[in-house]
Amino acid sequence: MLFSADYIFPVSTPPIKNGIVEVDEEGIILAIYSPENFKGNKTHIQFYKGIICPGFVNVHCHLELSHLKGKLTEGTGLDNFIKQIEESRGATEKEIFSAIEEAEVEMIKNGIVAVGDISNTAHSFKQKEKKNIYYHTFIELLGFHPDKADKALEIGLSLYKQLQGLGSITLHAPYSASTKLLSKINNWSGEHKSIISMHNQESEDENLLFVEKKGKILERLKQFGIDTDFFEPSGFSSLQSALIHLTKCDKILLVHNTFTRQEDIEWAQQFNTHIFWCFCPNANLYIENRLPNIPLFVKNNCTICIGTDSLASNWGLSILDELKSIQKSYPQISLAELITWSTLNGAAFLGIENEIGSIEVGKKPGLNLISNLDGLKLNDVSNVLKLV
Repeated sequence: MLFSADYIFPVSTPPIKNGIVEVDEEGIILAIYSPENFKGNKTHIQFYKGIICPGFVNVHCHLELSHLKGKLTEGTGLDNFIKQIEESRGATEKEIFSAIEEAEVEMIKNGIVAVGDISNTAHSFKQKEKKNIYYHTFIELLGFHPDKADKALEIGLSLYKQLQGLGSITLHAPYSASTKLLSKINNWSGEHKSIISMHNQESEDENLLFVEKKGKILERLKQFGIDTDFFEPSGFSSLQSALIHLTKCDKILLVHNTFTRQEDIEWAQQFNTHIFWCFCPNANLYIENRLPNIPLFVKNNCTICIGTDSLASNWGLSILDELKSIQKSYPQISLAELITWSTLNGAAFLGIENEIGSIEVGKKPGLNLISNLDGLKLNDVSNVLKLV
């Protein structure tokens, strides 16, 4: 099969105007041509208006929360959002499984080929076993009090053993993991050479907790009946307070980063050269109605990835919609950068960059057509069509 568009974005090499991509029946890339170098029969080429890029990589999702789509109030802040999650019980397993299946169909339709998915239950495991999409599952451990660390690890390992696929043991966020639990995650990650993911600085209260032992998170922990008397603030940001205990981890994904500042970026990049920064802009808008300062991360040469978060905190599961939100708020960011973040960078974090993430001979990245652009800029009506 031969596909052509106004531009081919291989990602690993510069865009090719009127380029041509040849794939076999399994979607493996056989060749990439400039129009001048193509010597075959042009009548066999499928021409499209727009750009062709690799399949998208969604590095942060919560499939198991898909049944909460449209059920949580928007714009109430992270603290109220978490309260709503805690109060949203009562869905049947049939409803949960059905919503997960529908969510996966939506991702495939939107050109997503690989997902880093968070799990606190086994609800998504059966769907993942079908291998319709490449999944790496992050089993989240929660335990703010050090006395809960052993039990949290036991629960996490039990889930991990049920997982028929690739996965990691990881933390949820700095404010939900004691230093004892962080040490256990660190040791497990070092032994298994595993990647980890954590929600980072999604609200200002995260930093407030660790600097001054104040704020809404502290009050929420108390409301949940968690003893906080033992906790001594580090005097540093939540990011620094957690990362310092994760010395054996290889690649670390920091998710959201809505309130991350220059000094934290510098510190994190020096602490670990394999830090990946994930943005889920529509979830940030849904929950806090605020975006991270993404140009600050570009200025610091950060390795950026894109996620959708969950249908509890988003209107849909579309990487293109995330890119459109970034483009709208930060028009100075080029389409080439956005495509790289949402394809090759995500693949590199998941360790599958030799298979997907760029249009290169021998790879099977999937092919997406993005159309209805303003030149090489996304707009509100830009859309994606999965070609392969």
